[in-house]
Amino acid sequence: MSHATGDNTRYAVEFITVRRSTNMAIDIGINEEDRKSIVDGLSRLLSDTYVLYLKTHNFHWNVTGPMFRTLHLMFEEQYNELALAVDLIAERIRALGFPAPGAYSVYARLSSIKEEEGVPGAEDMIRQLVAGQEAVTRTARGIFPLLDKVSDEPTADLLTQRMQVHEKTAWMLRSLLDER
Repeated sequence: MSHATGDNTRYAVEFITVRRSTNMAIDIGINEEDRKSIVDGLSRLLSDTYVLYLKTHNFHWNVTGPMFRTLHLMFEEQYNELALAVDLIAERIRALGFPAPGAYSVYARLSSIKEEEGVPGAEDMIRQLVAGQEAVTRTARGIFPLLDKVSDEPTADLLTQRMQVHEKTAWMLRSLLDER
């Protein structure tokens, strides 16, 4: 799902515009309009990351079957890592001078990852988490053109690190389904 069109972008801009965090000028070499655009992208990334965190935690609680122990422990590692990532992304949003979104309703609007009801089987859990990891990677990758344009190296560094984690995690999950 593209974030460049539709209600997601408009909602992020409205949320950020209304809720500016400080009256003190921020002079980091990136103008306010560009910082707001970066924050819009980071807000979508935060939303994707949080929805993936919740999905992973849900699967940790509800996984069953012959791979129970392996998946239960793996999912726990993954949701703990995602919890740390949520904090890093939110803190970067704050450093850019805007409040980080923190409501489930905002995450649901901005996330490209769909919440699914019910409890899938273990293999479907793995497939959904691979798709979620890849979605977060695509969201992060989509922010880079603006970061390059305005020379926002700190955000680019954060996104590079996040993409490495998500690509590696997707590979590890896919490996569980490889029957060769």
